[in-house]
Amino acid sequence: MRIGIAGITGRLGSLCAEEIESMPLGPETLSGGLARKPNASRRIVTDPAVLAARSDVIIDVSSPEATCANARAFAQAGCAWVIGTTGFNTAQEEAIADAARHIPVLRAANFAPGLTLLLDLARQLGAKLPADEYDAEILETHHRQKRDAPSGTALAIAEQFAKGRKVALSDVSEIDRSGLRGEGAIGFASLRAGQIVGEHSLILTSGTEQITLSHRAFDRRVFAQGAVKAARWIAGKPAGLYNMTEIFRD
Repeated sequence: MRIGIAGITGRLGSLCAEEIESMPLGPETLSGGLARKPNASRRIVTDPAVLAARSDVIIDVSSPEATCANARAFAQAGCAWVIGTTGFNTAQEEAIADAARHIPVLRAANFAPGLTLLLDLARQLGAKLPADEYDAEILETHHRQKRDAPSGTALAIAEQFAKGRKVALSDVSEIDRSGLRGEGAIGFASLRAGQIVGEHSLILTSGTEQITLSHRAFDRRVFAQGAVKAARWIAGKPAGLYNMTEIFRD
């Protein structure tokens, strides 16, 4: 299996490359990378079609802005696509959906195994704990360089919790916390400081008790390992849209 990395010069992309090159994965090889500047010695190119032509799977940890071009190139080449980027606009979401009609696409806001299982628990709690009794808050903390807030992982937790409550997240999310808390709202709080890798908590509070689901990443390598695991899993799958939860079901 040939695995390429879009965004190979970034922090997570570099770790993914190290995982592919150093772990005893069997026949997997690093087919190269995609970045803004080429590098022949590292097989880094700027054209997604070039990387797609020599890859069976591409791990994409680049940027939302590259999504539409990547979707076209990867679908045309027929290579599987593992997406670890978040913060897409409507056009980018549509490009991903269109690609999934032609190739297998796996999306993950977070590749950590523990966080993947937490998403299932969030959905179960949403289904069991009524909104008129339990207030839902999501607290996330990241390094000071992170641009988006709330994080993609925080939004993924909220999506699963809202799914359990059978409501649309867009109808109940509160990101701007000015004013009183809305009935049945899912609130967000984002902290940015130092070099914190990533911490997420789903906090449910009633008048008599509090439940907290938390996940803390100590090392970004956990995300790289999960991304490579996803790449190995999705290779050879039929066209369609997949997520990390399905890996654990298998």
